[in-house]
Amino acid sequence: MKFLELVLQNFGPYGGKQIINFDPKPNHEDNCPIVLLGGMNGGGKTTIMDAIRLALYGHRAQCSTRGNLSYGDFLTQCVHGQTHPGEKTRLELAFEHIENDKPIRYRVVRTWERNPIIGKDHLGILDIRDADEWLDEGLVNIWDEYIENLLPLGISNLFLFDGEQVKELAELENPPTLVVDAIRALLGLELAERLAIDIDILANRKRKELADTQELANLEEIEHKLGLLQREREVQERKLAGEREALLTAEKRQQEAFDKFVSQGGKIAGERKKLEDEYQRKCTEVENIRQGLTELATGFFPLLFIENLLLSAQTQAEKEWKIQQAQIAREIIFARDERLLNWCRSQKISNIEKIQEFLAQDVTTLNANLLQPEEPWLKPDADAIASLGNILYYLKNSQNIAKQQLKLLHQKEDEIIQLERQLQTAASPEEYQLLTQTLKDAQNIVIQATANCQTTKERILALDAEIAAYKKDLQNYTDTAISRKNTETILATSARVQDTLKVFRERLTLRKLNKLETEVTECFRYLLHKSDLIHRIAIDTETFRLSLYDIQGQLVPKHRLSAGEKQLLAIAFLWGLARVSGRRLPVTIDTPLGRLDSSHRSNLIERYFPCASHQVILLSTDTEIDKPAIEKLRKMNVIAHEYLLKYDSQQRRTQIVPGYFW
Repeated sequence: MKFLELVLQNFGPYGGKQIINFDPKPNHEDNCPIVLLGGMNGGGKTTIMDAIRLALYGHRAQCSTRGNLSYGDFLTQCVHGQTHPGEKTRLELAFEHIENDKPIRYRVVRTWERNPIIGKDHLGILDIRDADEWLDEGLVNIWDEYIENLLPLGISNLFLFDGEQVKELAELENPPTLVVDAIRALLGLELAERLAIDIDILANRKRKELADTQELANLEEIEHKLGLLQREREVQERKLAGEREALLTAEKRQQEAFDKFVSQGGKIAGERKKLEDEYQRKCTEVENIRQGLTELATGFFPLLFIENLLLSAQTQAEKEWKIQQAQIAREIIFARDERLLNWCRSQKISNIEKIQEFLAQDVTTLNANLLQPEEPWLKPDADAIASLGNILYYLKNSQNIAKQQLKLLHQKEDEIIQLERQLQTAASPEEYQLLTQTLKDAQNIVIQATANCQTTKERILALDAEIAAYKKDLQNYTDTAISRKNTETILATSARVQDTLKVFRERLTLRKLNKLETEVTECFRYLLHKSDLIHRIAIDTETFRLSLYDIQGQLVPKHRLSAGEKQLLAIAFLWGLARVSGRRLPVTIDTPLGRLDSSHRSNLIERYFPCASHQVILLSTDTEIDKPAIEKLRKMNVIAHEYLLKYDSQQRRTQIVPGYFW
């Protein structure tokens, strides 16, 4: 199957007539499966997905904005706001598929007006042959059955899916209901289960035909009660689905309330007392540091202003002190030299003149060293020099202490500023109370929704037990109350057939699941590009839950995967299901890359989009398939068409134009 063209006329945000060509490039040597449609959020991307579903399935379509609306109300909602009264809304989807080894083309046309009188659209099926189109009225009457053979509604979500579906599949431990239904349809379990129901109906009919009046009355009573229980179970199942949806909504609102609580200062407001105490403590520390600096300034600290003068005075004092000491030493040396010369004369030592000459030269040298360029003016004593040295030491020490205290003061002041900012962002007591109450209400709603789901589940289990009991009563009539040979034969045969069907379903499930496991594993390893992380993926036969194993056969918990790897696992699961289906169908993806990082986006762009199907329709924003990504796809030459959904806020309409954001 291949989509050829989509025509939107006055549908959703698309005012007037808009045409999208889905047909890949004709007679092109390369495989160009991708049709890329770019648009900003709210520009109409999801509307295109809804248009495809609506064109194919009509009132059965699972559209994103329908909710609990009736089909007529939903059609009215889809009419463009600027559409004139009496003007029709129109959808056309042309597609091609192979029938009896020949290509067959049809154009599905649905038209309606605002507030349709009969609450539905008008369906037309046009047979496209060459350039002509012929209305096929016979196909219109059986269209639902016909499209079920081409693209069954149950598995359509494997080929028409969006980023939210992938996100849900990635985060849940068990696949959601839509995916489970698709799996059952692919495995053929629906047919086997339908056959089992038909056999039960046949057996009940035979019981009625062959039973006497009393037995017939008992059987009818049991059957009536069984029917009531089964209908109630269906109601409870629908109720449970609604309660699960309500639970998901409540959990989402709870998260939004918590995020708002944090972003608007609720968390900080809850810690206000602690922050205020910390603020007062920091202010006290700053005041103590400043007091210490004040006390430091009352000591030697002011002398820092004349530190250079004090250092010069110390140098001068030490110089003058050395000269004083040298002068004292000179007098002593002169006296000693005189005694030496007198002794030499008394001893009549020869060469006394040379000794006298040497001593005279030594005195001359000593006198030269004692000469001063200027007169001494400090005339210090030893105590004064020592006191000056002590003053300079204490002054240097005070300077170091002051620097440390100033650094600590700046640090404490910065901490005070941070605390002030936090206190300023904290919500007021009234706002804090409102935020707290909102969060508490959201939490209570989640608790109530969870309790509702649990209550409904318990009621379904109780109904299952009652239904099983009534079925057992019916079986007892088969074994004891009805003794006719034909009845025994029919009922015994039906029981054996039921057992055979049960074995058949189990074996069919195992065989198909084995193939599905292989396909999903292959797709995941191909997308992940990490051959050493996951070696095998197993699928539970009851819940269809995925279990991951490494090369040693050890279970790999799903929480060990990153968010991006979980997304790839979900996509691999959908891809594997589509491949197992054996159907050659186009794949349409809305918001394909919204929650993936750059590396995992690159894997999808290079490995999934070109290979997902023979026709891949991508609906993306400018932040998903961005400029590098579109350039990579263009370089790979896999894009058949590019369109841009341009929304005009003044006219409130979206126009489809060729090209992309870049």
